[in-house]
Amino acid sequence: MKITFDIDCTPEEARRFFGLPDVQKMQDAVMQELQAKMLENIANLDPEHMMKTWLPAGMEGFEQMQKLFFSQFAPAAKSGKET
Repeated sequence: MKITFDIDCTPEEARRFFGLPDVQKMQDAVMQELQAKMLENIANLDPEHMMKTWLPAGMEGFEQMQKLFFSQFAPAAKSGKET
């Protein structure tokens, strides 16, 4: 024997029937915070802002990065070894 019930109700009515809390206000607050964070991060994707972050002192930062990079290979070059 098979019995089927069709219940026609809205999600709000079902939530109340099962005694679940109304979290709509909390969801709205979380979504607003999430949207604000996403917009802030999108603003950080601006190429000019990225270059300032990566090279804080302009070309001086790039030169320091180059010196550091080449200093890693200097000991191997002096001893004649290949890495």
